[in-house]
Amino acid sequence: MAKPKRKLTAAEKRIRAERKRNFMTIFIHGKQKRVPRPLLIDGLELDEFLANNADPLWLHQNEMWECIPSDEMPFPNPSEPGDTGILENSNVTHDWNAGSNAG
Repeated sequence: MAKPKRKLTAAEKRIRAERKRNFMTIFIHGKQKRVPRPLLIDGLELDEFLANNADPLWLHQNEMWECIPSDEMPFPNPSEPGDTGILENSNVTHDWNAGSNAG
């Protein structure tokens, strides 16, 4: 006859609950693997939380340029039709030798 299962002690229950909180089980190549759970802030994953709450300046300071929304770019986009990014009818001229004292 098979040996009956024993109940978990309070310490074992606590360890099991902590393991369930910190890890999740996924399947890789048909086998179960335990991997760390993604970091959650206010119920959102870290990337989603930053995308909702971070301003472009903070994203730039933390080198997260791929998360900066492209519609807020300060520079002209040359891929837009009709926009070369160059001022075509500019009357601005500059005499580069005006300030030098070559003599």
